[in-house]
Order: sequence, then C-alpha cells, then structure tokens
Amino acid sequence: MDPARAKRAGPRGRAAPPRPRTGAPLRLRPLDVSLIPGDGIGPELAASARAVLDAACGRFGVGMEVREVEAGDAALARTGRALPEEAFEAVRASDACLKAPVGESAADVIVALRRRLGLYANVRPAKSYPGMPSLSDRMDMVVVRENTEDLYTGAEFYADGPLPLGAGAYGGAGAAQEAAGGGRTAVALRIISEAASERIARYAFEAAVERGGAKKVTCVHKSNVLRVTDGVFAGACARVAQEYGSVEFEQMYVDACAMNLIRRPESFDVVVTTNLFGDILSDESSQAAGGLGMAPAANVGDSFALFEPVHGAAFDIAGRGIANPSSFILSASMMLGWLARKRGGEEGERCAAAGGAVEAAVRGAVAEGASTADMGGAMTTAQFTEEVASRIAGRPAA
Repeated sequence: MDPARAKRAGPRGRAAPPRPRTGAPLRLRPLDVSLIPGDGIGPELAASARAVLDAACGRFGVGMEVREVEAGDAALARTGRALPEEAFEAVRASDACLKAPVGESAADVIVALRRRLGLYANVRPAKSYPGMPSLSDRMDMVVVRENTEDLYTGAEFYADGPLPLGAGAYGGAGAAQEAAGGGRTAVALRIISEAASERIARYAFEAAVERGGAKKVTCVHKSNVLRVTDGVFAGACARVAQEYGSVEFEQMYVDACAMNLIRRPESFDVVVTTNLFGDILSDESSQAAGGLGMAPAANVGDSFALFEPVHGAAFDIAGRGIANPSSFILSASMMLGWLARKRGGEEGERCAAAGGAVEAAVRGAVAEGASTADMGGAMTTAQFTEEVASRIAGRPAA
C-alpha cells in the first residue's frame, strides 16, 4: 500500500494489482478500506495503522487503497452531523472500515454504523502479551457480544405512576416506586429475540471452531432473574450448541463470569453474551489481559465489518505523541484476517499472512521491551509504530 494513494472519500482510484509469488500478476482490484481518523488521539493512531498496513501489504503483495472518511466531533461541528450521509456511503462502498476513536459524538457514529450496516457481532479478543500485567500469561479468549438488541436499542421513557409490568418476585415497578418514596419512574425495554440470539450463538461456535484451541463456548446470562429475556437467549445458545458436537458448551451467570475473569481468565475460550453484559465483560477481560491499550475489536455482519480499538479518544494526551497505537494496529491485523476469509484464494492467503505478521510484530516488539508510557516505557507513538513496521518489513528500526 502506498500512502500517497490515501485520500479523502470520493471517486476511487486504482492501485497496481498485487503480484503473486510466482506467475503472472493477479487481475484483482485493490482492497478498498475506509478509514475514520476520529478525534483526540484518533488521527495519531490512524497514521500508525496506515504505516503498519503499508509495511505489511508491501511485504506480502496485498493491493490496498485507504480512503479517509470524516466522521465524529469535527464532522459534527462542520456539517451538523457526526456521520454525514456521504461519509456513511463511503464506508458502505468499501470492503472494510477502520475506525479510530471518536469523541463525544461516538455513539452517533458507531451505533449508526452498526445498525445501518447490520454489524450484529461485536468481537473483542483478550490475549496476554509478554511484559504486560496480565492476570494470566495463558489468557487467550474472545468475547462475542450481540450488537443489535438488549437495552442498547435506546427504547426507554419516563412513566408516571405504577406500571403494569408484572409483580414477579420483586413487586414490579409500582412497588419499587412506592419503596423509593414516589417520584418519576423510568422504564427501559430489553429486547431479546430468538433470531438474533441464535445468529450470535452460531457466530460464537464458528469462532470457537476456527480458533482451534480449547473449542469451548461459554454462554453468559442472568436467566435466574431475567427469566424471560435471558431465558430466550440461553435457550437459543443451547439449541445451537447441539449442532456443534466437537465444541464444549457451558452456561454461566454474568456475576460468576465477572468473578472468574479475575480468578481464572485462562479458562475461557469464546464467551457469547448479550449486548450490555458483553460491553462490560469485554472491558473487564481486556483489563485482565493487561489493559485497553492492547485491546482491538471488530463489528461484524454477514458481508461487512468495521474494526476499532476498545478505548476512547483520550483528549488529555492528544497531540503529545505518546499514545499507545497497539490496539488500533491489532484491529488492523483483525481486519486483514477478516478480509482473508472474505476474499479467499491467493489474495486471501496474502491477507492472512499480512495479518499474522502484524500481530507477531506487536508481540515481538512488546516482548523485547518496546513500550509507550502507558506500558511503563518511554517510546513515542511514532517510535513504537516504526518498531512494529520495521519488524514486519524485515528492516532495522530507524
């Protein structure tokens, strides 16, 4: 990938096709990746990711064009919309999207992209790296979070007076209101469907098979209290489990899972859960593995995927050149792996090799002491990026 090809969203240019290891050049169009630079430290991380992709694609002959797309706080200030329609269309037209952290308008960007692009699976690996303060040096898991339902649909409202929500064991909303001494009552609707639950469960089982390690799926819920909604989710996961005889299946209440992520994080392989629980547990698992600075994430649908770091825009250190770019670099590695599966064939092999090289370079750099301030080191963002890119390209770091 030539950085000179990167440009603002607009008509696509054409890059030279990748050359195979032997024989005639492949006549395939270059991969088209949309890049949202974001806010705060986002542009610095975006520059790092592009430098690493340039090294990886150059080494393995992957044709790739990166186009910047404006979305986030700056877009909101300039256009009145955090995700302008032209930005959305540019993302949708690409093969995959890399999204750096966005500021205060983050929800207006990522939630809209997840919904409009059908990105139903939020995938967050948590892996221990040498030299990082992981709770277990054998930790290697992934949280698969249902991305479209649960309390995150935003279906909430105020209601006056007792509500006929069913007494159950806790007396319902009316009893809670009376016990609290009256006042306003707020209601949030928790939407859990069999269709979405089975879809995310199947994604989790396929991930366990593909990972090829422990081949275990842990379904996390709270059906002893949320009997209806989590009953639907747990039942769907159990039904899908019957289709995967080679994969171990277990169920665990969310509070027990939160505890076990601290006690024995190495015991997990693939955790599948609902939207809210997954949001919380994935942050916990990332911290258990050493911190959000090493935590990539993917939002995956049937035909499109978006990749982003787990952490936020960190305005307090923006522009100082000290941000840890690892999470976004590892997100780029995940993207290459996903593109490998999407494209297949010779090009898929090249993408897979490039993605593997990126992850290996980060692991090797950290193992030999390369670290930014958040990891206890003194390297700048640019220096760490150069270390990783040099390892990929097989050249000494500058």
